Amino acid sequence: MNDAYRELPFPRTDLALRTVRYVEGIESPALFNHSMRSYLYGRSAGEQQGLRPGQDYDDELLFLGCVLHDAGLSPEGDGDQPFDIDGADLAARFLTDQGLAPGKVDVVWDAIALHLHYGIAVRKRPEIALVTIGAGYDLGPEGPHTPAADYVRRIHAALPRLHAAAVLHDTVVGQALVKPHKAPPFSMPGELVRQRTGEVWPTWEELMTQQPSWNDYDGYRPVR
Repeated sequence: MNDAYRELPFPRTDLALRTVRYVEGIESPALFNHSMRSYLYGRSAGEQQGLRPGQDYDDELLFLGCVLHDAGLSPEGDGDQPFDIDGADLAARFLTDQGLAPGKVDVVWDAIALHLHYGIAVRKRPEIALVTIGAGYDLGPEGPHTPAADYVRRIHAALPRLHAAAVLHDTVVGQALVKPHKAPPFSMPGELVRQRTGEVWPTWEELMTQQPSWNDYDGYRPVR
């Protein structure tokens, strides 16, 4: 692991180090740094909740979920599903190949697949919840979690931002413009594409009356 991270509390297990090398090799530097920072902010948020790494949750699993959470935005992870699901699947394949136990692989899969769904993820076990909290804080530093200013400076010195939010946006949209099914209406990727293109989304009734349908609107008169 890079010497610049020496004073930061990253796990140094063999699997953690192999995963860092893998993700650094497939992601852009901006997304890789974002993923690494997400762990540091997630861990910090857990500590503020009184959660102790290695005792109240599996610190290695939290790290794996964070560092792999945007793997679906890499060329290797760019499949035919929304990027969060593509990333969860890629992470599961990689970790299975590395010999991680199936139950632990499932936790990482859930953490990645749910990281765009804050209200669900934060109700789950810490290894899942803290991925979402950490990733979200790195993009928009709001909420009850407030790390110390010196900690933030150390993180950004070791892991520069490199326009993370802008790169993330352009990568999500870029994938979806090539494969529109990766950004369905009303999803986060879909909204980013709509903002970029000005595309008009169908109404609920239009969606429900596309062919084939159950004809639920035939003869329907709404109660006023």
